[in-house]
Amino acid sequence: MSHFPMNRRRFISNAAALGGLAATSSFVGIRAGKAKDTAKVRMQLGWLVSNGVLGEVAAIKKGFFEEQGIELEIVPGGPSVDGVAGVASGQSATGQISSSPSVMLARSAGMPVKAFLSGYQKHPFTYFSLKNKAIKTPKDMIGKTIATQPTAFILLRALLAKNGIPEDQVKMVNMGSDMNQLITGQADAVTGWLTNVNALDVLGDNRVDMMLWDSGLQLYANVYYTTDEQIDKHSDVLERFTRGAAKGWGYVRNNQKEAVDMLCSAYPILDKSSELRAVGPCVDFSFGDTTKSAGWGTMNRDNWAAQIKAYADLKQFKGAVPTVDDVANFSILEATKDIRKQVG
Repeated sequence: MSHFPMNRRRFISNAAALGGLAATSSFVGIRAGKAKDTAKVRMQLGWLVSNGVLGEVAAIKKGFFEEQGIELEIVPGGPSVDGVAGVASGQSATGQISSSPSVMLARSAGMPVKAFLSGYQKHPFTYFSLKNKAIKTPKDMIGKTIATQPTAFILLRALLAKNGIPEDQVKMVNMGSDMNQLITGQADAVTGWLTNVNALDVLGDNRVDMMLWDSGLQLYANVYYTTDEQIDKHSDVLERFTRGAAKGWGYVRNNQKEAVDMLCSAYPILDKSSELRAVGPCVDFSFGDTTKSAGWGTMNRDNWAAQIKAYADLKQFKGAVPTVDDVANFSILEATKDIRKQVG
């Protein structure tokens, strides 16, 4: 999960470097003139390849993107990759990022990016505690020590503010790379994603979950984003990409074991046994009551407005506070509602 504030100076520097590359290359993120043309689409990931691309891999393998005239290249991210800057500068046509606030922060920093789909309808970010000191509601955090990743401190602060809990009533500490602080009693709760089944194994049946979403802070995860220019000039290709991705994720829901086989065949570094255990939760976060009514990938204007307000109240925006229309586009959703509802 990434909640790094975006640095405009860093973005401009990166964009300049990428611009130099573009000047000597014929590459364009999306190439298409008519619907029948093949469009080469690069999708930049915010991190390393994971089960967040199950649907895209399935759509490639089953020919759903090919049916739409899309040739998709999935570009892995990593600790030294500024994926948002790559998309903002045009190196990649679209991107997928772990958490919706990253798009809001980037927009406030001057990057011309906005979301057009939400892969996960609910964010899997969760506070994990043990039954002997169970934290089931935000009020249970009072007087407790909560260990979380440095980039997720803002989530804890926003959660406390949403529930009217003064920050000085909760001790916030940095979390390491595993659940050790919870097991040894150094912390009363630690954080992570419910889809990370390997990390959670050590807690066993003694684990108590409190999802961020259920506690008042409702963020989107696995958010697909692009630039203003791509939406203005290549909305038809983004619509075709969306249709292919929707069919891919619908296939994953109905063929989970085969989907994992395809994912691990494409990316052998992934552990198949772990992915088989994680695919169920991934599907659960991708589909639900909202997708039944509005289709796979849907987003809600009121939800975006609440996210922006939560971050604005905590003065997280370095530039102007963005509007919903600054950070999210809904025209792609509207144009693809037929297929998205079919698989929703």
